[in-house]
Amino acid sequence: MSPTYDLILKNGVVANQDGVAARDIGISKGRIVALGHLGHADAGQVVDCTGLHILPGVIDDQVHFREPGLDHKEDLESGSRAAVMGGVTAVFEMPNTDPQTTTGEALADKVKRGTHRMHCDFAFWVGGTHDNIKDLPELERLPGAAGIKVFMGSSTGSLLVEDDRGVEDILSKLRRRSAFHSEDEMMLRERRGLRIEGDPSSHPVWRSEEVALRCTERLVGLARKVGARVHVLHISTEAEIRYLADQKDVASCEITPHHLTMVAPDCYHELGTLAQMNPPVRDVRHRDALWWGIQQGVADVLGSDHAPHTLEEKAKPYPASPSGMTGVQTLVPLMLDHIHAGRLTLERFVDLTSAGPARLFGMARKGRIALGYDADFTIVDLKKRMTITNDWIASKSQWTPYHGKQVTGWPVGTMVRGHMVMWQGELVAPSLGEAVLFEEALPRA
Repeated sequence: MSPTYDLILKNGVVANQDGVAARDIGISKGRIVALGHLGHADAGQVVDCTGLHILPGVIDDQVHFREPGLDHKEDLESGSRAAVMGGVTAVFEMPNTDPQTTTGEALADKVKRGTHRMHCDFAFWVGGTHDNIKDLPELERLPGAAGIKVFMGSSTGSLLVEDDRGVEDILSKLRRRSAFHSEDEMMLRERRGLRIEGDPSSHPVWRSEEVALRCTERLVGLARKVGARVHVLHISTEAEIRYLADQKDVASCEITPHHLTMVAPDCYHELGTLAQMNPPVRDVRHRDALWWGIQQGVADVLGSDHAPHTLEEKAKPYPASPSGMTGVQTLVPLMLDHIHAGRLTLERFVDLTSAGPARLFGMARKGRIALGYDADFTIVDLKKRMTITNDWIASKSQWTPYHGKQVTGWPVGTMVRGHMVMWQGELVAPSLGEAVLFEEALPRA
């Protein structure tokens, strides 16, 4: 008797941790239950993936979906819609909302808001502050918690922890890997006078390579002192990526598509404040060094740092303009275009966007195409040529700095736990997102 599955993905090329090969995938109850040639099997639904590559679901470890409190820019529904339209199956959302995600109550509220309202699966970073240090061992293990996120620069109020004593106290309480925005706040205050009114190209002068490196060196030293694991977000400098190559026992790191794609000063001349991010886009020397970090295996993950603002807010003259841009929806097409250009292999992309985050953060049943894992897939057409436009962007902000950019390689399907959520550019399922499970915080029976 032929085996029967809920769904079979047929005739696709599977790109996985064990290589790239033609395989069918059998799915039942939201999990992968068979791999190989399934020509004689039966299924309730069959999706023909001829000419397409099936990747483990792309995981974005850094997004700002702005809910609650800043919902006019984005919310959990619109941000996750943008994610799945771009092929992303799970996101880790940041704590700088209003109220900030620094308590168990605030985290539980976000999980409730996201469950079966977000289109992709999700977890939420909990902000580490001077005020909640004693609660961190419990907070990092709560359902839906990606871990603890600390802003050593570029934040306000209690979310800013700029001093070594505060960071050391936080790290000494943690068991899981924590994430850091690493820019030296004291140096930023001293250098404010380097900002030029109306000139966003002065942004990387103010937020210099030294500002980033000094903070990262401080952070790694503190991590070694207390025996903690740290994750340095959005690396933007040559000095940092080369320094972190020798710190892999305690420090992992993330690189963003915009730091791999844009180059200063051209981006500021062409886009103005739309290219303004923290840390900033820098010149070609830094971009080339980040590609070195990708190719040499120093970078552990890719994250979009999706941080939308309205066009009206971005139109304010620098430095009154806020830093941030959309990114979750363009992560996959931008990186597929880099693959087409020969800067990146498909296998390395899989490592950076699925296997890498699953390994670093201990995600349960995600990050691989293997029996027993969630049926999360990013299905792509490596030959499809498309133009990224503002009209395609599902974010509430409805703009992208890549408007008009032609790319080769495009996400054509997004599957979350066996449900085809996006197919051929259309949202085809209701929102079914649920909280990601982590190995270090599994629920008790």
